[in-house]
Amino acid sequence: MSTVSELRITLDGSERVVAAGTTAGDALQADGRSVIAARVNGEPRDLAHEVREGDAVEPIEVGSGDGRAILRHSTAHVMAQAVQELFPEAKLGIGPPVENGFYYDFDVETPFTPDDLKRIEKRMREIVKQGQLFSRRVVSDDAARAELAAEPYKLELIGLKGGQSDDDEAGVEVGGGELTIYDNLDAKTGDLRWKDLCRGPHLPATRQIPAFKLMRSGGAYWRGSEKNPQLQRIYGTAWESRDKQDEYLKMLEEAEKRDHRKLGTDLDLFSFPSEIGGGLAVWHPKGGIVRKVMEDYSRRRHEEDGYEFVVTPHIAKSTLFEVSGHLGWYADGMYPPMEMDGAAYYPKPMNCPMHIMIYKARGKSYRELPLRLFELGTVYRFEKSGVLHGLTRARGFTQDDAHIFCTPDQLNAELASLLKFVVGLLRDFGLTDFEAELATRPEKFVGEPEEWEKAEAALEYALKQEGIPYVVAEGEGAFYAPKIDVHIRDAIGRRWQLSTLQVDFQLPQRFDMEFQADDGSRQRPYMIHRALFGSVERFFAILLEHYAGALPPWLAPVQVVGIPISDDHITHLEKVAAMLRERGIRVEVDTSADRMQKKIRNAQKQKVPYMLLAGDDDVASDAVSFRYRSGEQNNGVAIDTAVAEIVKAVGDRVQI
Repeated sequence: MSTVSELRITLDGSERVVAAGTTAGDALQADGRSVIAARVNGEPRDLAHEVREGDAVEPIEVGSGDGRAILRHSTAHVMAQAVQELFPEAKLGIGPPVENGFYYDFDVETPFTPDDLKRIEKRMREIVKQGQLFSRRVVSDDAARAELAAEPYKLELIGLKGGQSDDDEAGVEVGGGELTIYDNLDAKTGDLRWKDLCRGPHLPATRQIPAFKLMRSGGAYWRGSEKNPQLQRIYGTAWESRDKQDEYLKMLEEAEKRDHRKLGTDLDLFSFPSEIGGGLAVWHPKGGIVRKVMEDYSRRRHEEDGYEFVVTPHIAKSTLFEVSGHLGWYADGMYPPMEMDGAAYYPKPMNCPMHIMIYKARGKSYRELPLRLFELGTVYRFEKSGVLHGLTRARGFTQDDAHIFCTPDQLNAELASLLKFVVGLLRDFGLTDFEAELATRPEKFVGEPEEWEKAEAALEYALKQEGIPYVVAEGEGAFYAPKIDVHIRDAIGRRWQLSTLQVDFQLPQRFDMEFQADDGSRQRPYMIHRALFGSVERFFAILLEHYAGALPPWLAPVQVVGIPISDDHITHLEKVAAMLRERGIRVEVDTSADRMQKKIRNAQKQKVPYMLLAGDDDVASDAVSFRYRSGEQNNGVAIDTAVAEIVKAVGDRVQI
């Protein structure tokens, strides 16, 4: 039997007896290098956390998702310490880990310069080398206010105690309601070097930070509101090894080359004129043709899968968005209204209320369900200027929006079929590395738990049927519905969230939607929201970066360029071009005064998949020299053979 001096815990699935006062680190025999924290009863904790009777303890390794977050959070604290040592007047904001790195916000008189960042990074390395200890302590509200009296932003966070802040840095233990401060202590003397209000957990010591680098600085509003002061944010990255950090930095270099905004300019695809306004793109002819091909292919696939096409207005009366709840939930993200004929009209932020109006235009029988409505519908969202990013975060964009209305009994089959359709269409565009998240019922939700359980089970059934790897994001669903988010990894390993499938109980209820069941009763349909691309613009940007601008032949704006060695060979290539155009191929003949080698370089810069060259021998033998984008060239290829190869490659959507 266990005595007062002993505790029974579960360690890696096995029951163990340990002495009272044992820490999670002692139980795991962790050295703070590979295992840097513990998960106690599912919650991340410091290795110094004392275990209690019945606790379940698991290791958190530095290379895991939780481990990297803890490493980066600790590095953010080291950066903040370095900043305040070099800039004593700096006031602290928050400093959370983010994907691939961390940041910390500071209130300083002048923005940080690149030289400042070098000084800060140098001081950080000194702090890391010192091996300062991270030490957690619980404090009362009054004690925290007294200790942090010189930090106005921290005092504001203390005032949000009780879990009302969205900031992890608030130091609030949700549920327990306790405030915690982390001290950075001298490893030899135990003297206090720095402290911060923080929830934790952290590494045991700064020496456990293997690799980090400061990336850049910029402005950021306190707690994301333009009504608040603008602070200076420093971004950095931290990794479990120098090799991993080097991989990441190389990826960033490659990502910079692939930036769709740069490629959009270089390839003459789209632009963002200042005269039109931020976040609103115009599509040039070459970009327009790629977009048309994408949309036409999507329409064809939807038609084959039983969708019906609809078109809805760009604006609607405020009453529609009041009923849908958008004005209650999403008003800050909507464009301001226009007053006309005594009513307020809003540009639509989403298409779903419009599709519900189509459903409700007349009564529906169970025999008409499932009803699958599809629209390439342009929506408008007034994103803050600081988050705009080319086509991936815009204010006006077109969603490939579908809404499926079905009976409760049809839900499983519809979701399974829908997910299969989503993955199949993404594969057609050359995306093959999928993973998904199943976001389940949050603490605050609408509807009945039984409905949620049924919808979550149907979503999970669809994932298992399609065989997509997935994780369950407990409590991450919207308050009105669970959902599946499909993620892809691109050619350089970046993760993008694309398609969303969401089961909605709220809107059918808010709009009092009904169908007549086979027994004559009036029942409420289930509604499934589905954006496959997310938006045409964002998907286009992802493809452009995935392929580094070298789109596969079926998507390329110009698929073939004819390059004559001299003007005498133009007529020969125009004949070939006419044959290709008859078969739907987008082809140009370069009749400029440039020399042949420059014409080839121009075509390569424009990422044209195929070049057909012609000289005297080609004209004499009714042939062309066939040059691929890669630089490979076959001479003396018969015209019919060249045309057939190009037509087949385009029709088969091959990658070259």
